[in-house]
Amino acid sequence: QVQLVESGGGLVQAGGSLRLSCAASGRTFSISAMGWFRQAPGKDREFVAAITWSGATTSYAGSVKGRFTISRDAAKNTVYLQMDSLRPEDTAVYYCAHYYQIVAITSTHSVGFWGQGTQVTVSS
Repeated sequence: QVQLVESGGGLVQAGGSLRLSCAASGRTFSISAMGWFRQAPGKDREFVAAITWSGATTSYAGSVKGRFTISRDAAKNTVYLQMDSLRPEDTAVYYCAHYYQIVAITSTHSVGFWGQGTQVTVSS
């Protein structure tokens, strides 16, 4: 089992920044990759970004590329999502994800464990 605890969500004006954190505990030696998904009201959960635990590879959804940056601190078992130039359409609940396989990383089916979610609201 892996437990994931997110923090850092909140309300921000368009153009602003937020930094999300996700701390993992439990079977952290099994981490191969972690990432972030988001879900807006009435929509499916969608991929945002992912990073291999070596830090060698990152991947982003096209809608956030160039504005969001994913990183990790392996010593702290923590993954971060720096979100800049936020837009109202970024408003969603953001979920931390622990992958059980590093294939099809944009799919929720590749995720073994989820965090509880943190709300991000961007006002116009």
